[in-house]
Amino acid sequence: MVERDCAAILARLRELGSPENVAGMARYGICSEGTLGVSVYELRRIAKDIGTDHELAAGLWSGDVHEGRLLAVFVDDPALVSAGQMEEWAADFDSWDICDQACTSLFDLASAAWEKAAEWPSRSELFVKRGGYALMAGLAVHDKAARDERFLDLLRVVVRNADDDRNMVKKGASWALRNIGKRNVRLHAAAIEAAELIAARDSRGARWIASDVLRELRSRKTLGRLGLERGG
Repeated sequence: MVERDCAAILARLRELGSPENVAGMARYGICSEGTLGVSVYELRRIAKDIGTDHELAAGLWSGDVHEGRLLAVFVDDPALVSAGQMEEWAADFDSWDICDQACTSLFDLASAAWEKAAEWPSRSELFVKRGGYALMAGLAVHDKAARDERFLDLLRVVVRNADDDRNMVKKGASWALRNIGKRNVRLHAAAIEAAELIAARDSRGARWIASDVLRELRSRKTLGRLGLERGG
């Protein structure tokens, strides 16, 4: 039954595909292999119609179709996502959008989210490492009940690993720091301190991360959102 459902869904996605969209996605660094050119907006609409289905998600992910995997992320049940599944899917990440959507729309709601957020930034695989930072960014937004101390631990993880010059990685590290720093006044100060430590590292990537983070966290918009004086 799941196999028939997957086949029907993938056939529908192929009907909705667009070679022009695939070319446009490639210009934004999205892997074109196995990509049909269906928008995330359309995929989320389809996911809403399908509802939550863990078995269907597994089947869609195994189909090796880019949009099928995105749809798998949107229909899976985070309560049933194990650490093992997170590792298996992360090993398949081949594009930043798959990585980011999986980590901020599903994995950050799973029980192993904090464990992998702390672990993955020390890994060498490009999208696993970025995935660790994306998890941090997602947790900072979605885990409303988390104590500040948990995020302070993650800031230390970012500082330890902020010497990777790869574009996808350094942008992920900046994203994590900025989201944590916008959570509240205490974490704002801690994220700025972390960025200043990173700025002292002998790495072009580290200096880029620090500059990007400090620019946003010291901006009028961020300071106003947190109720801080300019330059506070």
